[in-house]
Amino acid sequence: QVQLVESGGGLVQAGGSLRLSCAASASIFSSSTMGWYRQAPGKERELVATITGGGFTKYADFVKGRVTISRDNAENTVYLQMSSLKPEDTAVYLCSARYSTYYSTTYWGQGTQVTVSS
Repeated sequence: QVQLVESGGGLVQAGGSLRLSCAASASIFSSSTMGWYRQAPGKERELVATITGGGFTKYADFVKGRVTISRDNAENTVYLQMSSLKPEDTAVYLCSARYSTYYSTTYWGQGTQVTVSS
């Protein structure tokens, strides 16, 4: 029943910008810390950014200054605005929801491909 659907990926030239969106199930969104992760072929999945329901954000060092995570609680959607993109940003970007009540469960989307050309 819980779904996370990413969109907004694509091909962009180095230095360009993209805005990723993740629409989450209303049943879990308000109680979830949302996050964006990325995974390149042959590499481990790594954290890009997270945002709590109250808007507290955290970023990986390698994206600070180039990425902004935000959420629209009315639309149950989390965004990742990326600028000054580099070829090394090329990866599948995945949306996550860490649902916490009296227990904790993490949900994952299918991912959206971001390709940055040189």
